[in-house]
Amino acid sequence: MKHIKFNKNASQKIYNDYLRRIERTTKTLPKIDRNEILMEFNSHIYEGTINTETTNEVDNLLAVLDKLGIPEEVLKPLVADKKLQQATKTFNPIHLIQALALNITNGISYVIFSLLYLFIFSGIFLIIAKIFNSNVGMYYRGDEFRVLGLIKNIEHSELKEVLGNWFIPAMLIAIIALYMITTLVLKLKRFINHKN
Repeated sequence: MKHIKFNKNASQKIYNDYLRRIERTTKTLPKIDRNEILMEFNSHIYEGTINTETTNEVDNLLAVLDKLGIPEEVLKPLVADKKLQQATKTFNPIHLIQALALNITNGISYVIFSLLYLFIFSGIFLIIAKIFNSNVGMYYRGDEFRVLGLIKNIEHSELKEVLGNWFIPAMLIAIIALYMITTLVLKLKRFINHKN
């Protein structure tokens, strides 16, 4: 991207600061998306500053930037959507966490998705706990499911751990399956939102 050169130092500083704010706001996105957004804004600034009737460069630039808006506010929905797109395409848990954090204020469904992922990731904690404590497992009393987790006084209870050494493989399979299904549903929700 070719940066715009202004005649006055004040205009150049305002312009450079605005571009830095755009870069800071979009830093979690892939480079191609960051560059695309930066070029789009740069194009609007260029068009706005060459097609002007006023002679004061600083005032003209400030008017153009005012029309474009505050980058942190204007770009928030776009960055959230792009991050969600990246997360559902790559299935990367770090991108998913970032996308949900950016979208948490965009409706109750994102809160529900966040809670689902929290539940899924708690399964990883259970796997680690099982490695260090044999009292972690899936417990039944008779034919009824009672607990998935840690039982402190197992010898004084009527509970029976049913998975034994299969607890870790079963939890891994369950975590992976739930993660994939939840992410695919999130991808479907994003697709439906864009269709409307």
